[in-house]
Amino acid sequence: GLPTSTEAAAPVQAGAPVTPAAPLVGSVDAQAVLDNIARPAFTVIDARAANRYRGEVEPMDPVAGHIPGALNRPNGQNLQADGRFKDAAQLREEFTALLDGRDPGAIVHQCGSGITACHNLLSMEIAGLAGSRLYPGSWSEWCSDPSRPVAKGE
Repeated sequence: GLPTSTEAAAPVQAGAPVTPAAPLVGSVDAQAVLDNIARPAFTVIDARAANRYRGEVEPMDPVAGHIPGALNRPNGQNLQADGRFKDAAQLREEFTALLDGRDPGAIVHQCGSGITACHNLLSMEIAGLAGSRLYPGSWSEWCSDPSRPVAKGE
């Protein structure tokens, strides 16, 4: 219902330079995750669907499975039937059960490519379980190096 035009838009004027801010959350790289397997300092939570986590199917990457020691919390479990986030209390209850006494600050989220892991990270923040981090390379980066271990099953 708004007006349209076929005229070329006026050029945008350059503004002041943008100074990047510090990241809102921390992150870890593949080497930190690999080192963590032998000397656990954090717990990885995999946001992919359970069948991908278990290594039964892998539609995106050449290798199926998960990072050894990772827990599974499919990101869709954060949503109500209408597609909106569950309330903070319910998310807190569910994540607290999954964490089983682990410190939220000792959690690293991953998925296939680092995107849906952010959904779990945000859900923990909504739940008041602050301080977890992200492994942005996630499964796609992890499985690209055949020297990295792969787990299958639960």
